[in-house]
Amino acid sequence: MHIESQREPHSAIRPWIIDTTLRDGEQAPGVVFSSAEKIDIASLLADAGVDELEIGYPAISSDERSTIRTIVTQNLPLRLTSWARAKWRDIEDACLCGTEAVHISFPLSRLYLELMEKDYAWVEQQLQELIPRAKHYFDFVSVGAQDATRAEPEMLKRFMLDAEACGADRVRIADTVGIATPTSIMELVSFLQSASHTALEFHAHNDLGMATANAFIALEAGCKAVSVSVTGLGERAGNAALEELAIALKLSGKYETGIDTRKLSHLCTVVSRAAGRKIQDQKPVVGKSAFQHESGIHCAALLKHPLSYQPFLPDQIGRDKCELVIGKHSGSASLQHFFSSRKITMTRDEANHLLAIVRTAASEKKRALRPAEVEEIYYSNLFAKQ
Repeated sequence: MHIESQREPHSAIRPWIIDTTLRDGEQAPGVVFSSAEKIDIASLLADAGVDELEIGYPAISSDERSTIRTIVTQNLPLRLTSWARAKWRDIEDACLCGTEAVHISFPLSRLYLELMEKDYAWVEQQLQELIPRAKHYFDFVSVGAQDATRAEPEMLKRFMLDAEACGADRVRIADTVGIATPTSIMELVSFLQSASHTALEFHAHNDLGMATANAFIALEAGCKAVSVSVTGLGERAGNAALEELAIALKLSGKYETGIDTRKLSHLCTVVSRAAGRKIQDQKPVVGKSAFQHESGIHCAALLKHPLSYQPFLPDQIGRDKCELVIGKHSGSASLQHFFSSRKITMTRDEANHLLAIVRTAASEKKRALRPAEVEEIYYSNLFAKQ
């Protein structure tokens, strides 16, 4: 039986995927990547097909600059971008690293400008000074509006137009504190695009649990690029997750990325170990529970068709197979399948008889049963009948 795990794209749209695991991801509290880990992660991201890697913040230290330069010498098949504040000193540090691109971040909301004791006249002056100078050293210059989703839309439009006039190649809309919703992003992107054809990027944070949805809808609204991180690693509740967005785009049938989703499970494992952040069981796409099933109705259907209760197959992200768990909610089909895999044939009546004992044991233990425990129940019951 041929199984389609997603619709094939027709005249697919090609979004630009920027990964910021090594920059924004490492800014998650308590996370520190070693130089060797950064080099390994950068290589894995390139192998997975990411378009651009926001590789780090050169101004933070000489060690950071050294690591970035090492990654640059690997000639990975993706764009490497250094991150900088709106200060020429930061951009000079980025110049020393040899990346193809630089991203310059500007405060834009009223709150952020007040905190820095600046006003928009200062922003405009810095755009006019920094972008043309940066263009002498970098092939690609991106500028970002920090806290854009709390900024006045008219000021954000002015920023975009001013950046475009100064030669910026792309403008980032940053939902810095994760307050955006899909509806607000759709409206904001549409508003900005009505004023300019400047390439827009959306940078999502997950404080309200909507980062991936917001990143997806930003592309739907017309953004050319989105920034993500592996497992959604990042400040506070994190960023939009690379693996979630990649699969969502693939299943939509509308988009075609360079991401090889079969590499995602391994990539997420490597990053989570380096970050010291365990992947939660219920984490979408790559969590342990994403392909675990216990419900009798679900398992019976899955044994007939693997997409009956799964949106895509495990091999799409590099996992081997789904797992049918034996527990309180299991059905006879699950038990028959469990023992069949162990060369034990069991009738439906025998399975139903054993099922009552299994459900009682799982209820008492308040968890699913381990394979050895299920086997023990079978053999104990078998000998009891003799």
